[in-house]
Amino acid sequence: MAAVNDTAHNHPPSNWGASPEKKPLNPLAQTMKLQLNYDELTNCMRCGFCQAACPTFLETGLEAASPRGRIALMKAVVDGVMEPDQTFREQMDLCLGCRACEPVCPADVKYGHLLEETRDSLEQHGEHRWFIKAARRVAFKELFPKPKRMKLLGNVLRAYQKSGLQKVAHGTGVMKLFPKNMRDMEAILPEATGKGVVETFGTRVPAKGQKIGTVGMFRGCLMDIMFTNTNLKTVQLLSEAGFEVIIPETQNCCGALHAHAGEIGQAKELAKKNVRAFRESGVDYIASNAGGCGALLVEYDHLLHDEPEFADDAKWFASRVKDVSHLLLEKGRLPEFAHPDKAGSNGETFTITYQDSCHLRNVMRSSNAPRNLMKRVANVKFVELQGADRCCGSAGIYNIVQTDMANQILEHKMEHVKETNAHMLITSNPGCLLQMKLGIEREQLSEKMEAVHIVDFLYDRISSNQPQHKTD
Repeated sequence: MAAVNDTAHNHPPSNWGASPEKKPLNPLAQTMKLQLNYDELTNCMRCGFCQAACPTFLETGLEAASPRGRIALMKAVVDGVMEPDQTFREQMDLCLGCRACEPVCPADVKYGHLLEETRDSLEQHGEHRWFIKAARRVAFKELFPKPKRMKLLGNVLRAYQKSGLQKVAHGTGVMKLFPKNMRDMEAILPEATGKGVVETFGTRVPAKGQKIGTVGMFRGCLMDIMFTNTNLKTVQLLSEAGFEVIIPETQNCCGALHAHAGEIGQAKELAKKNVRAFRESGVDYIASNAGGCGALLVEYDHLLHDEPEFADDAKWFASRVKDVSHLLLEKGRLPEFAHPDKAGSNGETFTITYQDSCHLRNVMRSSNAPRNLMKRVANVKFVELQGADRCCGSAGIYNIVQTDMANQILEHKMEHVKETNAHMLITSNPGCLLQMKLGIEREQLSEKMEAVHIVDFLYDRISSNQPQHKTD
């Protein structure tokens, strides 16, 4: 990969023609030039504040693996001073997309938007092996966008988990045919179901006591089949806090995985359906219990800014998206939370810690709300996790497609987790939750510690007479 002249990036765009010599843009570079916001590319001051926040830079020490390095590469391609070769593609793929660089950027560069637009350009000109093409098509076009098929998948997974097939697969060694990271993930998956929140509660749940407002519950796709109990408890928690909850039945996948993987066109189509579904429901707020989903939902106005028919409704939608923790804390009538015992089983104070969801912290800018809620729980000691603001390595499907880097990041994360001596590790995103469960298993800490979603933690610590709803 050709080196990028750092000094050149300090000049206005008009000075870029002098040195190095520009080359005719190849098709990928032409697409990037059309898709990327050039003002964002030139807004980067190359100050380096992003480096200390970037997990891949901290792991590798490579300039190209930092946000400013990747922006320099993008600009060099767009300006025709560098060919977008395989190394360029690899650096774009290596990025977690955690967006930890954005809160620390003094120029407010929207790095996440640049990354997604670059990945979309790469996909338009990319050549995958046949099985990768097939897997992407099934996942992004035939599965995630279609709720009925997701429910069918939930039923199939549940049958696999409950029928004994899972034990047979493990006992016969069939799982050894899959990569180790996938085997480890399969072993810690929660119980699946095809019976989601609408099938359990219907589309409307009344507020308890005096109504504060109406909340539209974003149920998600994987959340509704793999973390159904968390979805159910989210609805109950919101109801308990004084909200009427509406679950629009016509909503679908948020499109976050699509946007992160360079399928922006598909993400837009999903966004349009969600905007229409929630706008018609007339809600005051839209609640998300998954940081990864919420970060895209709150940016639907950006995603659909070039869609005239949806631009206004997308702004309406984005302005009402709130993480459930923020909504409960800022708008709700909170119940009392208390751990059932003042001490753990060994007589120690029950200790908890928290791993941030990157997108909740860096995009939705809501890192304080979960902590404030946890600190309201009686009989619990909260210990801050060192490096909680740094990505755990999950990042959607990053831990599957970039296994080595994800494992390296997780290994360092677990060093700090062990220092907390916590009984419970809490997070606000399903991907983070699975990644932390994986870390706990690998470190052989499952006898001492468990990973839990913050909604489950809070709901289970309301007064003991609160009804508990579980899937079949």
